[in-house]
Amino acid sequence: MTTKFDFRSDTVTQPTPAMRAAMASAEVGDDFYGDDPSVNDLQDHAADMFGFDSALFVTSGTQANLLALMAHCDRGDEYICGQQAHNYQFEGGGAAVLGSIQPQPLTNQADGSILLSDIEQAIKPNDIHFAQTKLLSLENTIGGKVLPQAYLAQAQALAFNHGLKIHLDGARVANAAVAQQTSISDVVQYFDSVSICLSKGLCAPVGSILLGDEKLIQKATRWRKMLGGGMRQAGILAAAAKLALTDQVQRLEQDHHHASLLANLLAEMPEFNVDSAQTNIVFAHWQSDLAIEQVAADLAKQGYVFIPEQHLRFVTHNDISEQGVIGFVDALKQAIVKG
Repeated sequence: MTTKFDFRSDTVTQPTPAMRAAMASAEVGDDFYGDDPSVNDLQDHAADMFGFDSALFVTSGTQANLLALMAHCDRGDEYICGQQAHNYQFEGGGAAVLGSIQPQPLTNQADGSILLSDIEQAIKPNDIHFAQTKLLSLENTIGGKVLPQAYLAQAQALAFNHGLKIHLDGARVANAAVAQQTSISDVVQYFDSVSICLSKGLCAPVGSILLGDEKLIQKATRWRKMLGGGMRQAGILAAAAKLALTDQVQRLEQDHHHASLLANLLAEMPEFNVDSAQTNIVFAHWQSDLAIEQVAADLAKQGYVFIPEQHLRFVTHNDISEQGVIGFVDALKQAIVKG
């Protein structure tokens, strides 16, 4: 059987052997009653690890972000985010459809940030004609790019000075921390709520954590129930999710190294115009007359999978080795020569 190297996303990661063993032996109860010991242990561990009062284990990053938005904002309120924000572009409009919350998207700069001056100008005045701006939502990493700590501190100060809460979509915040050689708690200290995805580069099969104070998590728990997101013997999943936090964070350095290697190898090929890789995501523009779909189909037969688009995204993760990267580039070159 051909070994498969899947560069589509870090969501394709397989649970580690240790996770599979932990799931098989997990102690469980009914989480709706709050008596699943493995879920409770995960939530307590995450809250303590990241410096928050409370945590809530949920099914996905999309659900964690939606719960945060609905806990912070009432119907008719507004949140500010970037045009490239996942909770604006890629979460089905859930904030508007299910929360009746108005997004105010602003331009992301080349480094992924939003100009503080743009944020300040977008905050609505206290006037009955306008939705009330309640929340600033940032994302880190965003498009694989790391928002600097100094910027996060400035954004927090801006939000505080204008009476806003501030949320972090931290789906890949572990990557941001590792890239800056700091802890996740240092990155998330500037936020009132944080969502952390455990099923991307951290390899858990399912789940995200939402962090906040007790009041916010109580509201989020109620919204989770209304949205059908409650789970019963979820400790089977929580056992793997805890190992994502304890065993997988520092390993992300390998993913970043492999992404940098991939970016450098692709940059040597005239068919690609490559952006540098800060973390585990490489963007490259395909600039050959050869159909990229044809190349992708050829490579798929050899076990190398990616999404064929003119503007390509390759993501490295626990199941992509250095030899996988080198083999992928070699197979690319052969496919291009074959035409």
